[in-house]
Amino acid sequence: MYGYDQTGNAGRHAGHAGGHPGHAGHPGHGAHAGQQHYASQQPPPAYGQQPPPHYPEPSPPSLAEAVRAFTTGAMSAEDFQAVFATSKVYCPRGDTPGFLALHNTQQPVIPMFTTLKELRAYAGKESKYFVITGAEVLDLLPSGYGFVLDMEGEHRIVFDAKAVEEMVDFAMRRMYGD
Repeated sequence: MYGYDQTGNAGRHAGHAGGHPGHAGHPGHGAHAGQQHYASQQPPPAYGQQPPPHYPEPSPPSLAEAVRAFTTGAMSAEDFQAVFATSKVYCPRGDTPGFLALHNTQQPVIPMFTTLKELRAYAGKESKYFVITGAEVLDLLPSGYGFVLDMEGEHRIVFDAKAVEEMVDFAMRRMYGD
């Protein structure tokens, strides 16, 4: 026989007929009833080791990375919104449910943060907060309010009330079509 055996009989002796399925041709060394022997199968990884990656899917950028890319022009508004919609957003909160708003700006805005670290840098280590997705932000944000992401961060980004309305419209078109 040349090359390899495609019939699954690899390892059997050519002159041995009538052997048990999976029998390797040596008495006492074949597969037991109900088991199969595959000579080409890789052994499982050792305890604590990860199996070798086949082709890992690229992970989407984090919200902080998306903010950085969007503010520097490396990411389109549509791509940013797709990342924002599925990302966690950290929001400071008071004693009552709801967003905390800043009213000492042209329009009222709600501070939000891409990471807990960014929130803590702004509001302090013991501050109260809640976490929601960007899609939930767009759904729950009061009309007439904008929001600011990473207010104290290097790549702060402000969405005024008009920009928030456009984001909501874009999300609705994407979800339900034109």
